[in-house]
Amino acid sequence: MSVDAPAHAPEVTPEITVVVVNYNSGDYLKGCIASLARQSHRSFETIIVDNNSSDGSLDRIAEKPERLTILRQSDNLGFAKGNNVGATAGKGRWLALLNPDAEAEPDWLDAMMRAVEDHPDHRMVASLQFNLHDPAKLDGAGDNYLAYGYAWRGGFGHPASSAPAAGECFGPCGAAALYPRDIFLAAGGFDERYFCYHEDVDIAFRLRLLGEACQFAPAARIRHAGSAVTGRSSYFSVFHGVRNGVWTYVKNMPGSWLVLTLPIWFLGAILLLIRGLARGVFRPTRDGFMAGLGGLGPMLKTRRDLRKRRKAEPADIAAAFTWNPFAYLGRQIDVRPFQNRDSD
Repeated sequence: MSVDAPAHAPEVTPEITVVVVNYNSGDYLKGCIASLARQSHRSFETIIVDNNSSDGSLDRIAEKPERLTILRQSDNLGFAKGNNVGATAGKGRWLALLNPDAEAEPDWLDAMMRAVEDHPDHRMVASLQFNLHDPAKLDGAGDNYLAYGYAWRGGFGHPASSAPAAGECFGPCGAAALYPRDIFLAAGGFDERYFCYHEDVDIAFRLRLLGEACQFAPAARIRHAGSAVTGRSSYFSVFHGVRNGVWTYVKNMPGSWLVLTLPIWFLGAILLLIRGLARGVFRPTRDGFMAGLGGLGPMLKTRRDLRKRRKAEPADIAAAFTWNPFAYLGRQIDVRPFQNRDSD
């Protein structure tokens, strides 16, 4: 690994570490980094973890934030490990993640800081995401988790006018998220076995088991292309999404709810295979399920380790789930009014 650091890096510890993981992101990266250079919040550092890109995307960066460090990797570490590398190298109290195919509004960081000041018991923050190429459509309003083991980005593809007010959601989409950096690292960061996809849902689930909560902050806005490099329906994307979804469910679901929901999870798996056949992605869907089930051994060990650390009660976790399966089918938004957790 090699490091490109600013010649005169300020000595003041930044409040926020922003991590961008790049792998052949082309001109998207240029727009992403320029949007960080224009942030109204100034106490932050930007760390680009470059996964051995070969497209010259780093060379196209023109407008740069004041504190920019580039960590050049000799291999493609994947999104999960790449973010862990950046989080570990960072110095900020807070960790903000931004995808290289996303552009943040100038007050994005400020809005997330205001959100945690207003609701300090909801330390994970989800941004309001618009489609980069069609701002009239939402890219997402927080991640949701169906009680039967399936996740989705709320409001994906819905009209931008349907964006909800601030409230609690299951977790943030990793394309534009905020976490307390020490909590993120203490929880183990993203599961590097995932490589990419679903790692944001997994860390949100684990942090909830450890007693954390997530808020949706509609004032924190970004524009996101989404799977611009890997392709939304590619074999790579579908395979990793399905496999990692299996692991997230088995690894994190409390035992009482696992027993209750497992029959419906199996039914959902059958329906996803049928849908995969209809949409021409049967093979990666099948392979993803097979790889997920075949890799359960290490996940069950992780499950046992996590159970020893769990602070939240199963009922608290269940209350954060979405229980209506039609919400999953319609990619509905599930953002709820804040609850005063301090009184619990």
